[in-house]
Formats: sequence, C-alpha cells, structure tokens
Amino acid sequence: MLLEYIAIGVMIAVATFIAFAAIGLGELFGPKKNTEAKSIPYESGITPFGEGTRRMPIRFYLVAVLFILFDIEVIFFLPWAIAFRQLGLFGLIEMVVFLAILTIGYVYAWKKGALEWE
Repeated sequence: MLLEYIAIGVMIAVATFIAFAAIGLGELFGPKKNTEAKSIPYESGITPFGEGTRRMPIRFYLVAVLFILFDIEVIFFLPWAIAFRQLGLFGLIEMVVFLAILTIGYVYAWKKGALEWE
C-alpha cells in the first residue's frame, strides 16, 4: 500500500532539488554589484517620500482574510460534488450543515460591516 506513495515522494524530492539548485546557481552566477539605487528602500527608480512605515487601513487585511476564508470553504464543494452519489442522504445533510455554518459566517461579516468598502 505504501508503494503508491513512492511517486509523490520522488516528486517532492525532485522539486526540492530543483528549488535548491535554482537558488544555488543564482547565488553562484548571479550579479553581485551593489549600487546606490539598490540601497534605497524602493528599486522602482522613484525617490521615496514620507515614512516607509505608514499606517495601512485594517480594511485591506480584513477583506483579504475574508476572501481566503470563504474561498477555502468553497473549495470543499468540489469533492462533495464528485462523490455526491456515493454519499447519499448523509452527504446531503452534511453539506446543508456546512452551508448553514458558511452562511452564518457570511451574515455575521455582513452585519459587522466587513464587506462595506469606504
């Protein structure tokens, strides 16, 4: 039974080797000239103005976290849809419970104003 996982282990090993080889070759053969332009905080060519640590509104982070939360929850629909016939009534009831929890979270975020953009 563990023989089925050998392909996954080989793929992880090859991917790890390629990643370390790419980083190592970049360090070995890459340019190493430090210039004045590279020493400023931004490499866009525009001289920075003001503080580099300006306060960001929490709204950006809140929207990003909500997007990730609901996006990951929606991913669970695909396996359920694929195995829908095998799961039967039990699978349907479980998905209704899952959707109820998802809807409660969505309504809570909506009522708290997390989805409003100002």
